[in-house]
Amino acid sequence: MGGVKPNPLSGLVYEGITLAKKENVDFILAVGGGSTIDSAKAIAAGALYDGDFWEFYQGKPIEKALKVATVLTIAAAGSEGSGDSVITYEDGMFKRGTGGEALRPVFSILNPELTQTLPAYQTACGITDIMAHVFERYLTNTKEVEITDRLCEAILLTMIKEGPRVIAAPNHYEARANVMWAGMAAHNNSCGVGRGQDWASHDIEHELSATYDCAHGAGLAVVMPAVMKYNVKQNIMRFAQVATRVWGCQMDFENPLVTALEGIERFKKFLSSIGMPVSFAELGAKAEDIPDMANKACYGDGRTGVIGGFVALKQADVENIYKLAL
Repeated sequence: MGGVKPNPLSGLVYEGITLAKKENVDFILAVGGGSTIDSAKAIAAGALYDGDFWEFYQGKPIEKALKVATVLTIAAAGSEGSGDSVITYEDGMFKRGTGGEALRPVFSILNPELTQTLPAYQTACGITDIMAHVFERYLTNTKEVEITDRLCEAILLTMIKEGPRVIAAPNHYEARANVMWAGMAAHNNSCGVGRGQDWASHDIEHELSATYDCAHGAGLAVVMPAVMKYNVKQNIMRFAQVATRVWGCQMDFENPLVTALEGIERFKKFLSSIGMPVSFAELGAKAEDIPDMANKACYGDGRTGVIGGFVALKQADVENIYKLAL
């Protein structure tokens, strides 16, 4: 079954569910990237359910699903190692996620050679997505989580080293292998064990990619620095910690906020250096769409008005974050 598109759509999922039920499918192999794998997971859940699969993306727990396996062709979403799936519902263009152990692939084949033909832009989008999955876990209110902090920092440092290498030399097998393994480690939740997680950047970005059909990584590159800057005072020392440990900033002990903001700016410059857009203007997004996107992020499709696990963000906050990204 072909036809998967970036920011995978509900229409193809419904087709896949119908096909799976008709053919009595008992196993699904996803060959591709995150969009293909997420579509396969949605079909796997829907094939064993008598209702609308979209209910799972509105909060209904997934109790059972067909077995899914993957052959990965792009290091990015980490869906090859996670129980998560994100789909865009075409009636209203709501981009939402679900998850559960029933959706975690039973095996995944990661061959770095399959990623060597990727365009530089898609490679950079993948690197951005990997870093985003780490930061969604790094931004936590849980204290004394040194082991997972260090795991997160190791993946970020690997992306800083290997990202430019794979873009400059697409056939560099070892660099591709490190990026591919990082994508898996960033999102199989080994970095998130025992700690609260954020996911505000993803929820805010999903409205960009649902509205403009941009690459998820590109949208994250625009949103993440703005989210960090807006939330920095929630825990200045956490941002200062990543600034010194990952971005090599010198600690300003008299004013740690200076260090924290410098780290965010270095992150933004890194994203720009690998070819990512870092503003609405570069992405092609429009300021006039901000109120509608912020409303959908907080209230659309059954949401209750607040997003984010690090800072509780309301619609006005999300609008301000989008404005920071202009």
